[in-house]
Amino acid sequence: MLDSDGLRVADDRGTLAVDAVATPSAVKAGGAALPAFLLAACGGGGGDGATSGTSSSTTPVTVAPVALSAAQSSRFLGQATMGATRGSIDALVSRGFEGWLTDQFAMPRATSHWDWLVKNGFNVTANMNIETGFDPTMWRQLIAEPDQLRQRVGMALLDMLVVGIGGVNLSWAQFAMAAYVDVLLDNAFGSFRTLIGAITTNAAMASFLTFLNNRKANANTGAQPDENYARELMQLFTLGLYQLNMDGSVKTSGGVPLETYGQADVTGLARVFTGLQLASNDNTTPDRMRQPLVMNAGLNETGTSTFLGTTVSGGGMAAINAALDAIVAHPNVPPFVSKQLIQRLVTSNPSPAYIQRVATVFADNGSGVRGDMKAVIRAILLDSEARGDAALSSASAGKLREPVMRLTGWARAYGVTSPSNAWAIGDTSSPSSRLGQSMGRSPSVFNFFRPGYAPPDTAIAGAGLVAPEFQITNEQSVVAYVNYMSTLVANGTGDMKPDYTALAAKASDSAALVDEVNLVLAAGQLGSDAITAIRAAVDSVASTATNAATLRTQIAILLTLASPEYLTVK
Repeated sequence: MLDSDGLRVADDRGTLAVDAVATPSAVKAGGAALPAFLLAACGGGGGDGATSGTSSSTTPVTVAPVALSAAQSSRFLGQATMGATRGSIDALVSRGFEGWLTDQFAMPRATSHWDWLVKNGFNVTANMNIETGFDPTMWRQLIAEPDQLRQRVGMALLDMLVVGIGGVNLSWAQFAMAAYVDVLLDNAFGSFRTLIGAITTNAAMASFLTFLNNRKANANTGAQPDENYARELMQLFTLGLYQLNMDGSVKTSGGVPLETYGQADVTGLARVFTGLQLASNDNTTPDRMRQPLVMNAGLNETGTSTFLGTTVSGGGMAAINAALDAIVAHPNVPPFVSKQLIQRLVTSNPSPAYIQRVATVFADNGSGVRGDMKAVIRAILLDSEARGDAALSSASAGKLREPVMRLTGWARAYGVTSPSNAWAIGDTSSPSSRLGQSMGRSPSVFNFFRPGYAPPDTAIAGAGLVAPEFQITNEQSVVAYVNYMSTLVANGTGDMKPDYTALAAKASDSAALVDEVNLVLAAGQLGSDAITAIRAAVDSVASTATNAATLRTQIAILLTLASPEYLTVK
């Protein structure tokens, strides 16, 4: 059955959140405290069901102020990083958008996930059949590493090119998953074609989508090649179900959407992805989980395979590469991939013109190169719909902040470290006690939320808009988020502690305190009502009370983390 994404999946989950009311005493007690609020979805023009029609402008539109304000800087960092810090805000003001992007594109990775796991001794046989080490390495990089644009784009790619460690049926799963995330991060600023090739020969992906040791057809038994990867590669990773115009709108004939591919294409492509296996049989170390898959000629289909109007033959890696070349050259790829990247970084509902401007850059970076990720990222983040002030007052602009990014936003803003290197946050995917999301732990290839999801029976759906992150937002997850964050804000976890020293120096002045928290966490976007409510809660703790600076600081932070203006990204 097709849903609003055109995905062949089953039921929807999640509803709009309910109000939650807190009192200052509840905050001081470390309970689930926040002012009354109602989560509101954000987006910006044209849902998944848009029909054909092209934009009048295909020239990328960028906004580059002569002098950035601190609020503009924080807003940009809220889209381009895992969370702003006061230092990064000031640095961006100094460098400007272009200078900051240039710096980030040039910044090498400090330590890969794989190397961190090895360095910290996780490659011992006791860890062969467990996941120990995966969550710490993920949280450490997201919070502490300076290559924040790479981290942010890498997580956007993980939302799109999904692998979840729970579905990786391999020994050394933490290493296999680390190697997969490393592939995304290493290729985040490179060629999209190279990236697709790298995930195709990755052990974790091959296990997750069940094409590891995939066998050619057997005429005697009637067995056919596994079609899982062939289908999801087209449906979810590159093309989508329906043919698209460059502005992301669906092509139709007689009012009926034109399908991108059919079952015959899936069957033909599946023949190509046969014969891939792990690079060695040595399971005493995790090393083979990092190496690209190799071809077993005995399992591989060498005959003719036809799909998407393309025919390949001869089998082997040559056939796989020819197939991937044909897929990435398909006209759907620029708008399909560009729209999802915009949704992950900037707004749930980009206008057709925005999609077309970015897709045009994806198709050709100006030098004849297709799929240049640096050019695409630059086009997304510097577009007028991302940088212009109109979005700030638009009810249909922006996006709901992913739960993981709410946590990393706090952790980065207040210098959370882990002296022991334990990074003991762990799995945060429980919707009843934590965030309802944890990076690298998607329950299926459809991610925690789908790009075309709209909360049913809401004004969002009625307006033809989508709000993907609302698929994991409901009464239970809202309360769990605030309860969980109240504990982290007050106490951290394990030896992971925030540093509120600089902020506590402003605690005696509620206006100065709230303004600073507002700037760093919410890009200065708290409304007057929210500011008034948060200041009142702060001032309910006398500045002469015991631990007043700490309590007042924690109240300002927690209530900002619970505010609609923080929960949405604009």
